[in-house]
Amino acid sequence: MQERRSNLDRSQETRGALLAAARTLFFEKGYAATGTPEVVERAGVTRGALYHHFKDKQALFQAVVESEASQIAKEIEAKSLNAETPMDALLHGAKAYFHAMQSPGRVRLMLIEGPAVLGPDEMRRIDLQTGGRELRCGIRDALGTDTPSAEVDAYADLISAMFDRAALACDTKAGTKTYEGVIATLLSTLVRENASNRTSSKALSAC
Repeated sequence: MQERRSNLDRSQETRGALLAAARTLFFEKGYAATGTPEVVERAGVTRGALYHHFKDKQALFQAVVESEASQIAKEIEAKSLNAETPMDALLHGAKAYFHAMQSPGRVRLMLIEGPAVLGPDEMRRIDLQTGGRELRCGIRDALGTDTPSAEVDAYADLISAMFDRAALACDTKAGTKTYEGVIATLLSTLVRENASNRTSSKALSAC
């Protein structure tokens, strides 16, 4: 039993070393300029170990993207947990997203190379399992739990695209405060207008 645990520990350590090395290289050099021999050398493992854990470089890249997406989602969740209202949770989450994306190399990895290497459908799948799922929950809470799922999905797709476009812009400009302020205004307006429309609809229905 102890030997099996030790083997499992070693396997997990090897996989972790490969992911850490690949993350650093993908961040520094990008996908195309990173070769698997560099990853192996930096991780301090054999090529056989690399291909034991990952089918090829693209599979390794996907694992790094999934890990980063999960980490970003955790950072957003941590900042949103203690929000007093659903609207505050959305605003805290937006700010946390911008902060998370300021990590050097993340914008290129997640918003440029990720879609180019893995394709938009795979990136959407990863998003829906991490931050996208949390965003949909936040939108539903802010707009009302009776909001149709199709409407929540549409809002989430548009808001997510807005966040990503802002992150790309902030990556080439100094500071994020302007974008954070504009997005806060847009989100607040969305929730306020949605609430107003629902109130008007109920009033008309009662007539």
